[in-house]
Parts: sequence; structure tokens; C-alpha cells
Amino acid sequence: MNQKKIKILRIIARLNIGGPAIHTILLTQGLNPAKFSSLLVAGKEDIFEGNMLDLAQEKGVQPIFIPALQREVNLRKDWDAFWKIFWLIKKEKPHIVDTHTAKAGALGRLAAKLAGVPVIIHTFHGHTFYEYFSQDEASRYIRIERFLGSFTNRIIAVSKKGMEDLIRYRIAGQDKILHIPLGLELDKFLDCEKYRGELRKELGFNENDLLVGIVARLVPIKGHIYFLEAAKKVLEKITNVKFLIVGDGELRQELENYARKLGIADKVFWTGFRRDLPRVYADMDLVVLSSLNEGLPMTIIEAMSAAKPVVATDVGGVRELILDGETGVVVPPKNSDALARGIIDILSNSDRIKEMGKKARELAYPKYSIKRLVSDMESLYNKLIEERSC
Repeated sequence: MNQKKIKILRIIARLNIGGPAIHTILLTQGLNPAKFSSLLVAGKEDIFEGNMLDLAQEKGVQPIFIPALQREVNLRKDWDAFWKIFWLIKKEKPHIVDTHTAKAGALGRLAAKLAGVPVIIHTFHGHTFYEYFSQDEASRYIRIERFLGSFTNRIIAVSKKGMEDLIRYRIAGQDKILHIPLGLELDKFLDCEKYRGELRKELGFNENDLLVGIVARLVPIKGHIYFLEAAKKVLEKITNVKFLIVGDGELRQELENYARKLGIADKVFWTGFRRDLPRVYADMDLVVLSSLNEGLPMTIIEAMSAAKPVVATDVGGVRELILDGETGVVVPPKNSDALARGIIDILSNSDRIKEMGKKARELAYPKYSIKRLVSDMESLYNKLIEERSC
């Protein structure tokens, strides 16, 4: 390429609260400005999803918004979003279009191909090949991803399990698919113990209460009903446990009703979305993930960096993060009995909680730091541009 800097147009469907938005913002900000120029393009979040605009502003990232780019399938809006992306690409003339999440990956890659972009990359932060849709719908999405994969230069999976799934479903040739784990700002979790007691005081807990938390959007795929069912079973064995649900979403009212139905509403506390996560994790004794499908769960990485053991369902890249029995417990998905047993097993031994947490931190940091991600992606961008120049 003749230009000094490699220009990257990064597209994500929406900057809703969660790992993909954090990933794209940090990556856009973190690349070496002497060698790379980055633009971030995003669509519109749904009303219950929250957004990460405050993080973007903090990092000096000014996204270009395309409101028609939304989660739901809407042919008129999708067509509008496609052409807006296409004309933006024609105007900016990027060397690389780097897409994240399914809708942005479909519209962004098609527009990039039509506009003649030299290098097209897509990141799967997870996938919708099971648990999200019916078998027929999932098969349709797999066929679409195979078509898109046919002209994508590289496809990134954030977990090894995700990479294996992409290969197994023949989304693209094995030579195109690679594994690059998430990279997050983890330093802020390394000394979060200094906040211990602050959240407990805010919520009216005492120092003898055991606090079990889940940090996730309140959507079906996160499996909160199993977390609540497990909570009821745990309380039958250990009475001084409080359960903290951090996050918000479309299922909030339904889940609150279910907690009342289970008779545990007075033991379950709902915080909504929180920005002060180091302070939140500081007061948790144990973190839970009850998901039915995942990529590489950001919550687990954060919890481990905060020196907290985790009980998590065996989905996505969970086993790449947790050493079962050493830094946490891995249980089958959709199994509240197993989830409860895992929680009880860890809470029953306070010394074990500390030992597991210490080892968890050693495994998470710096392996999943933003510095490592930036280095990995800069190397990939350089390599792909060099290949096109040959």
C-alpha cells in the first residue's frame, strides 16, 4: 500500500453493554496511531440494552452512527443500512473492513466486497448456530455465514471452542479461521480489594453475608432462570447467602416475578447496569455464569482478574478460562441442580474461595489484557496487507 497508515473501518451492529462493544472500542483506541487509522461504525441499541458510549467518549473514540443498523431483521432498514455502509466505505477508502457481530458482519462484508475493499475480516464473539433459534433458522444462518465466509480474508473466533465450531460447520476454509482471544482493561480489577465493603454497605448487607453474583444482560441466552432456581436450592443448605443480579434487559420483570414465585425475592437483589464493576466484584464471594451459549465470557475474565472463583456452565470457551476444581467449577448448562452443587461446594470452604481466586487471577492476567489483543491484531493487519501487496 502506498499510504503510510493502514486505514481500518470497524463495524459493529450496536454498542450495547457487553463484550463485543468493549472489544471494538478498546481496539479502535488502542492501535498504534503512527501506523494505523481507525474508524468505528455502529448501529442503534434496543431500549433495554444500554450502551457503551461513555466508554467510547472516555477513550476518545467518536463512532459514526447508522441508526438503520439494528438487531432485528427488517428488510427496509437493512437495505438502508447496507447502502449507507457502502457509501461510507467508498468515501473513506479503507484498506481493511473489520466487522463484529452477525448483522454488521453480513451487511458490512457485503458492502465491503461490492466496494472493492482489499481486506475483509470478521470476528465471531459467539455464534447463533444453536440455542438461539429453531434448527431450520439456525441452518439458514449457517448457509448465510458460509456464503459470507467465501469472500472473507480472515475469520476470527474469540475462543478455541468457537474456532472449532466454525470449522465443524464449514463456515470457511480452515486456513481462513483463527483464534484470537479477547483483550480487556484488567488492571483496574487487580487491586479491587480496596473497595471491599462499599457495595455491601450500599445494599445493606453485613460482613457475614455470603454474596453470589451474576453479571449479564437479562436475556434468554444468559440462563438467569437456572441461576434463580439454583439460588433457591443453595438457600436450603446455606442461609446467609445473598444473590446479586447485575445487568438489565428485556426479561427483568419476568425474572423478578420468577424470584417471587420461588419464594426467594428477599434474597435476590437487582442492581441494573453498573459502571463500577471493580467495586461490584470486590464484594462478591463467588461469581456465576449460567449461559446457554457463549463466545469467551468477559464476565469470567473480569471475575478471575478480581481474584474471584467462578461457577459456570460448560458453554463456548468456558473451559479455556476455568480450571475445573482449581479456579472454579464447570457444570452442564440448563441444570440448576448442578449449578447449586457447584455454588455450595465453593461457599462451604472460605479458605478454598481465596485459594481459587488467587490462582484465577494468575491465569487471567496478563493473558487476556488489552495490550495482548492490540499486539495480536496489529500483527494480523500487517500480515494481511503484506499479502495483498505481494
